[in-house]
Amino acid sequence: MATTSAGLLLYRRTGTADGGAGFEVLLAHMGGPFWARKDAGAWTIPKGELEDGEPPHGAALREAAEELGVALPEPPVPDVELGAVRQRSGKRVLAWAREAPPGVDLTDVRSNLVEIEWPPRSGRRLQVPEIDRAAWFAPDDARRVIVSAQAELVDRLAAHLAARPVVDPAADGRVPGP
Repeated sequence: MATTSAGLLLYRRTGTADGGAGFEVLLAHMGGPFWARKDAGAWTIPKGELEDGEPPHGAALREAAEELGVALPEPPVPDVELGAVRQRSGKRVLAWAREAPPGVDLTDVRSNLVEIEWPPRSGRRLQVPEIDRAAWFAPDDARRVIVSAQAELVDRLAAHLAARPVVDPAADGRVPGP
């Protein structure tokens, strides 16, 4: 039976070479020996399964904090619902995006541990970090390394940010011009 997970796509705003506004997303590299030497398709948003009766957004926040091993920063703007995607395995992933405040890095990961059988069918059990590292990626790079179905979440975030330009408070609330 396919499961449902909830996750958080953390992002931060960046400047671009032409002076425009850009963004980066925080992705987590899956831990354990199977993923150790893989890059493409081995990165994910911090996510996990919902507990019985748990609100999905609450599960997304709990799972992101558990997998990153840090308290999540308070967002400067409300979280954005990104909807659901279905992964090749059948797992449904519900996602929200949260803007990280300026100066917050979140790449010093202290993930929770999970037990796996390795090598498969060997009977040998290992404890490995659920994620072994996290990194900030520009959208094009994120789409290259993230689990293929989750690339849609990066696209949805990009569309959301493009539709809501950053307001420059130094410009009396006006949107900066070209």
